[in-house]
Order: sequence, then C-alpha cells, then structure tokens
Amino acid sequence: MSDTPSLYRARDVHWFVGSRFLTTCAMQIQSVAIGWQVYDMVHTPLALGLVGLCQFAPMFLLTLPAGDITDRHDQRRVYTWAARVLSLCSLIFMGLSLFKVHTAWPFYAVLVLFGAGRGFSAPSGSSLLPFLVPPEKLPRAMAFSSSAFTAAVIAGPALGGFLYALGHPVIVYGLCFALFQAGALIVSHLQGRRFTPEQSIATRYERVAEGVSFVRQRPVILGAISLDLFAVLLGGATALLPIYARDILQVGPMGLGLLRAAPAAGAFVMAFTLGRWPLRRHVGATMFAVVAAFGAATIGFGLSTWFPLSLFCLFLLGATDMVSVNIRGTLIQLATPDAMRGRVSAVSMLFIGASNELGEFESGTTAAWFGTVPAVVIGGIGTLAVVMIWMKLFPTLKRVDKFSDVHA
Repeated sequence: MSDTPSLYRARDVHWFVGSRFLTTCAMQIQSVAIGWQVYDMVHTPLALGLVGLCQFAPMFLLTLPAGDITDRHDQRRVYTWAARVLSLCSLIFMGLSLFKVHTAWPFYAVLVLFGAGRGFSAPSGSSLLPFLVPPEKLPRAMAFSSSAFTAAVIAGPALGGFLYALGHPVIVYGLCFALFQAGALIVSHLQGRRFTPEQSIATRYERVAEGVSFVRQRPVILGAISLDLFAVLLGGATALLPIYARDILQVGPMGLGLLRAAPAAGAFVMAFTLGRWPLRRHVGATMFAVVAAFGAATIGFGLSTWFPLSLFCLFLLGATDMVSVNIRGTLIQLATPDAMRGRVSAVSMLFIGASNELGEFESGTTAAWFGTVPAVVIGGIGTLAVVMIWMKLFPTLKRVDKFSDVHA
C-alpha cells in the first residue's frame, strides 16, 4: 500500500495520544485503589504480590495470540474491544466496593479478567502508532506519546490517592469506567494508514512462533527487550509502595499517591527532554547506562526512610526508565516490518508489560521471605548484575550508534 502523505492526519496522532492518556490514567488510578484495598484487607506483602500475579497469568497466556489477531485484523477494533473489557472490570470493582465486600478473592478474580483485557490492549495499542505517522516522524511521535503516558502515570496515582482518601472507592472505580470507555471510543474513530495482511495457510501457532523467531534472530531487538525484562522484574519496588506508605514512611493514602506519581514525574521530564532533544548518538551504550542507573535508584529507595529522599529516588528511577523505554520502543518499531508489528509488539509486551505484574509478584514474595527493605535492595543489585551480563551477551546492541543504523 502506498504511504502517501494524505494518508496521515496530524489530528489522529493527537487523538491517539489523548486516548492513551485517558486509559493509562485509569489504570494508575485503579492500581492505587486496588493496592490499598487489598492490603487493608489482608495486611501481608504476599497479598500485593498476588495482585500482580493475577494480572500476569492471563497476560502471559493471551498476549502472543493477541499479537497474531492484531496482525490479521484492524488494530483499532481489537484495542476498542479490549478497552471495553477493562471498563467492565472497573464496573465490577465498583459493585464490589458498593456492596462492601471485605474478602480479597473476588478482587483477585476480577484482576484475572483485567489482565486478559490488557493482554489484548497492549499489542494492539503499541503497534498502532506507526500506522498514524510517516516513518521519519516516528521517533518524535513516540516521544510525544511517551510524554502523554508518563503524564498520566503522574496524574493517575496522585488523583487516585486523593480521591480514595477523600471519598469512597466507588467514585474511584466509576471514574476509571468512564475513562476506559472514552479511550475506546476515540481509538474506534482513528484513520491513518491501514495494513492489509497477506493470505497465509500457516496455523495460528505457526504465526505466533514466527513472531517469536523474528525477535530471537535479531540481537538488537532481543537484547533491548530482555534487558528491560530483567530490570523491571528485579526492580519492581513499586509493588511494595503501599507497605512503604503505611508502615515505613507512614504517609497514608495521599502519600502513596505521591510515591506512585514520583517515578512518572521523572519519566515525564525525561520524555519532554527527549521530545525536544532526541538522542542522536551512542544509543546502545546509553541504554545500558540508564538501566544501571535504574538499579542504583532502586537501591537508594529501598534504603531510604526519609519521605523527600524516597520521592527523589523514585523520580530518578522513572527518568532513567523513560530513556530505556524510548530507546527500546524506537529500535523495535524501526526494525519491524508492517506484517510483523502485532506479533513483535506482543512479544515486547509479554516481556515488558507482563513482567511488571510478575515483578510485583517477585517483590511481594521476596518481601515475605526476607523483609520489605532487603527485597528492594536485592532487586536493585540484581539489576546491576544483569546490565554487566547483558553487555557481554549482546555486544551488537551496545554498538548501535544512531537509530538510523537499524532497519526493518
């Protein structure tokens, strides 16, 4: 299909970014409410770990098939239906809160459905942006999209903590329902370039395996994805923030909202910086450096007992993570042909998106075994070790100088 300029409309990018802001904000608001409610019911770190595991399990099972479905159907339609499933979960959470359910298992059950919705929304949403802008504008558009994402991650937790402290969780979940519905409506009306998949006799399993094989055969993509996987998996300190807010720093639900917002504040500042002054040289080496800084910030947060210092460490954690996300996302999109975008995005989301929830489970489990502070510090040290190992395993990634050196 011809990529003529008339296919691209600037307003589609802005609408897409607006939709991402709304849905991400809803996820963050809901995350604060769920974390506080569950910990208030059970009072164990493992309970917070199960919040992540309940979402990870369906994401792990569904993300790769969802990538294949995204490659064979319109991403807009797949994402729209996924966002509606997320809104349904918010509606059920609202009902559980309205009827004052005080056992955790119904919340865990709904989180499984929520994870299934995320399993479809992640690959369909992340693969859509290259169809809304020409290739030469993709790095800047990704920085713009990342800015909206991080702005939502700033606003969402703070707003969630504020509403939870002042009102009732019913109000919080009602707002999330409305935001998910609005995001679905916006994406359903996007235009842009559309990809017509080639007819294939391959089975769904073979198509999914083809996406995994594509990633495995490209060291730049595999190295970038797997580096972030282990950094997020080991550095999942955010899962334990309710414990820090309640028991260590003693700052309450509003303080929890600020702690959740601090990494996003750092990410937002860095996303704005990258949008205005994008990386031009030493892309691969920069990625390794910022992941190492991410690990160091995690250790600093784990050891801190002073609220302002904890916020500062989380700010640095978010800023370094944003550089890594920007580099990884741009490399993946530039190195992936249209016919593989959904499946490659699914592999990336499986590694990165689902690992957030698996990292929460890992953090909750290690905190139950060793204590909260040792669990966070061990995770940060593990991240530094992964950086050193990955520099040896993926020298091709380390040698990437410019984004233009990578092609589909």
